Amino acid sequence: MVKFFKSTLVVSLLIGIVVFIMVMGIRVLGYIEFAELIAYDLYKRIQPPYQSLESRVVLVEISDLDIQNIGLWPLPDNVLAVVLEKLENLKPRAIGLDIYRDLPVPPGTESFEKTMEAHPNIVATMKFGTQTVAEISPPPVVRYTDRFGFNDILVDPGGIVRRGIMFLGNENNVFYSFSLRLALLYLQHEGISPEPDPVRPELLRLGNVTIPRFLSNDGGYANADDRGYQFLIDYGSRAVFPRFSLADLLEGKIDPAAVENKIVILGTRAEGVKDFFYTPFSRGHVISQQVTGTALHACMVSQFLSSALEGRVSMSVMAEWKEGAWILLWSLIGVLPGLFVRSPLKFAAVAVACLITLLLAVYTFFVGRVWAPLVPPALAWSASGAMVSAYISNRERLERKVLMRLFSQHVSKEVAENIWSERDQFIVDGHPRSQKLTVTTMFTDFRGFTSVAEKMQPQELFDWLNIYLEGMAGIVMAHGGIINSFTGDGLKADFGTPIPRLTEEEIGRDAVNAVRCAEAMKAEMQRVNKVCEERGLPTVSMRIGLYTGDVVAGALGSKERLQYTTIGDAVNIASRLESFAKEVTFGNDSCRVIVGESTKRYLDNNFIVEEIGEVSLKGKGRKVRAFCVLGEKRVENFEGGSA
Repeated sequence: MVKFFKSTLVVSLLIGIVVFIMVMGIRVLGYIEFAELIAYDLYKRIQPPYQSLESRVVLVEISDLDIQNIGLWPLPDNVLAVVLEKLENLKPRAIGLDIYRDLPVPPGTESFEKTMEAHPNIVATMKFGTQTVAEISPPPVVRYTDRFGFNDILVDPGGIVRRGIMFLGNENNVFYSFSLRLALLYLQHEGISPEPDPVRPELLRLGNVTIPRFLSNDGGYANADDRGYQFLIDYGSRAVFPRFSLADLLEGKIDPAAVENKIVILGTRAEGVKDFFYTPFSRGHVISQQVTGTALHACMVSQFLSSALEGRVSMSVMAEWKEGAWILLWSLIGVLPGLFVRSPLKFAAVAVACLITLLLAVYTFFVGRVWAPLVPPALAWSASGAMVSAYISNRERLERKVLMRLFSQHVSKEVAENIWSERDQFIVDGHPRSQKLTVTTMFTDFRGFTSVAEKMQPQELFDWLNIYLEGMAGIVMAHGGIINSFTGDGLKADFGTPIPRLTEEEIGRDAVNAVRCAEAMKAEMQRVNKVCEERGLPTVSMRIGLYTGDVVAGALGSKERLQYTTIGDAVNIASRLESFAKEVTFGNDSCRVIVGESTKRYLDNNFIVEEIGEVSLKGKGRKVRAFCVLGEKRVENFEGGSA
């Protein structure tokens, strides 16, 4: 089995590598991106929630009811000026105006502009737009200042928001995001400003934490848009922030302590405005939960502040070579059940166990703020396991077919199973190989068959022969022998093939089994002769020749018709011992058994033998010492009986 295992292992590892290459290919082409992003969302929902010690961001939202009470939308400039002044009276560190004001909305435009000029902690918004959405400029009063930021939101295929943008533009003209502007205003009071990473200067560092930059093939993405400086949104607070309505603000119902020294974002929460988005937390609910664009910006602001002030590490991804190694590892792990597990039930149990292990491993990475691939390794594992299992099953099926074609009709079930379990010793690449073995070869033949055949019709002759040979064949198989061929009125059998015998004890056991088989044939001949005599059929006697020695065993013939046989000097001697002095009878009249000296020395006085002497055999230059086996010795038991 060792050689079989080694060759199978090599092929299985190659299958694992090929599967890895295929999985990486379909991953690069984006065919499993959707599944990977679903897995990402799942882990986002089940990861331990992270909440800052206190919320540093407060939302003031304009609802449908607020718009109905005011009676106008968009809000006129004079109303917006009053709202901003009331917010300033609550002493926040920064105010984010998440309402477009690229064009005046009279009345009160002058009042709005004065309010914006008077309070440098107010940050306005703009929008870059897309091919289908128009660009929206910031308010003219801050257009040439650093008091505005873009609020564009990246939406992945499927409508989920997973990424944010910190910067857009080029080396000559860089624009800050709305959320980053608000975070930097807050951090100024903490003495923290953005710095380049000391190792990778192209990355931004807030406090002691570097925010990884998203690239097009990071994580489960494939060829994603990675313009600007993008990052994975943490959603650590799950978009849960203190919320107040516009009516609460205008009516003075907001406690100043809830806003003081915090960031306030003024935005909308109105169905008519349609500023709603799906997040990873929107999946898995009966009613899909959406968050407002204002809440998304609050999440990003909170993420920046947590990184800078609390050392909260942002979600990162594995390096590409590590992702490849991770997927390759699981592809090779998938080879193992295909190699060792044959039972479908056990294979299913192993599959479930491995899948659970993979899920837990990826979850552990996720909790450690690293997005490790899940779907590609799962796909690679299952494909490797299935392909290796199919390969081995097909190989075993072909080898079993070859073995059964060679041996099934000529050995016992037990011997056949033993041959199959030890097939690696004589099967190479699905075909039997020749090998040198030490075996005991048996030849049998009927004495007087020619005269009997002349007196019987062909069909009668075949039926008569089958009566004898069927019994003889069963005896050979019962004693562990393998029938090589039927020679008309006789047979050739080997004891000690096809599995090599490596010790003298094993060789001797085969020799004893062969002689015991011959003795059993004697008894069978007597029984069959009696049956034939009762039926009026001819009776015959049989000659058996046995010799132990080295032979070459292998399969002869074509692919369509193979026959396992043995050749060599020992085979020739066994044949000549059977035909020696054909008409001479030794011992039992129904069956004579002649063995060579090489066989006799393994019998250990367990049989009664009579030495014939050194005899000259046809075609042999040297004489062979021969013995006639008269029977197996009976052992007296302690009660005086015999066994």
